[in-house]
Amino acid sequence: MRKSILVVGGTLALLGSWAHADIVGVGASVSYWNSDVSGDAATNGDAVDLENDLDLSSDDNANVTLYFEHPVPLLPNVRVNYTSLELDGEGELRANFDGIALGTTVQSDLELDQLDLTLYYEVLDNWVNLDLGLTVRDLSGELTVRDTAGVFAVSETEIDAVVPMGYLAARFDLPFTGVSVGGDINGIAYSGDAVYDFNVYGQYELSLLQLRAGYRQLTIDYEDDDDKLDVDIDGPFLSAGLVF
Repeated sequence: MRKSILVVGGTLALLGSWAHADIVGVGASVSYWNSDVSGDAATNGDAVDLENDLDLSSDDNANVTLYFEHPVPLLPNVRVNYTSLELDGEGELRANFDGIALGTTVQSDLELDQLDLTLYYEVLDNWVNLDLGLTVRDLSGELTVRDTAGVFAVSETEIDAVVPMGYLAARFDLPFTGVSVGGDINGIAYSGDAVYDFNVYGQYELSLLQLRAGYRQLTIDYEDDDDKLDVDIDGPFLSAGLVF
């Protein structure tokens, strides 16, 4: 089921009246995120611990980022990010869960997909870089739990939402070294739901090549009808990109 949260877009217009990029810039990067998961999921009044009951661990993930910056006043810069996570595990239930009995050995899969469109302005652009804007995230995911013996019906817990979030990014460059440190965050809390996604990193640029190493954490607290997902996914990441 899809949930929309309305926010006022005037923030972008206000920022755009006095902030813009100095030159045209285009960049793209891909990253590997070695993530761990903790938290719980609930459906039809039953809850399960993703780490201790299901023993979920990262199986496969992908992260791709594209951005375009320009010197046109009022118009925001554009950043697109796609993250796909697949986690699986085999564990033993410590309580009844959605028709599957206590003590049953289960095989579980958690899939999460996020597509972000971020519109932002460069407020500072020198050795201190500061971007402010808004992100719209299309968030979808499904937790599937099945007993290994095939006795019980398969449990499916789904999330599906379009979430607007505030966006803040900062970077500090060490002059003449190509080295910098920074971080960015997307986040919102609304009506009992919350999504936060932040990372911190060290970066090295050599000509067109951009290398990053850092730490990322994604927090999702989402409830829709009988389905609820309250998870933290975090861990180190490495990325490589090209900037023009």
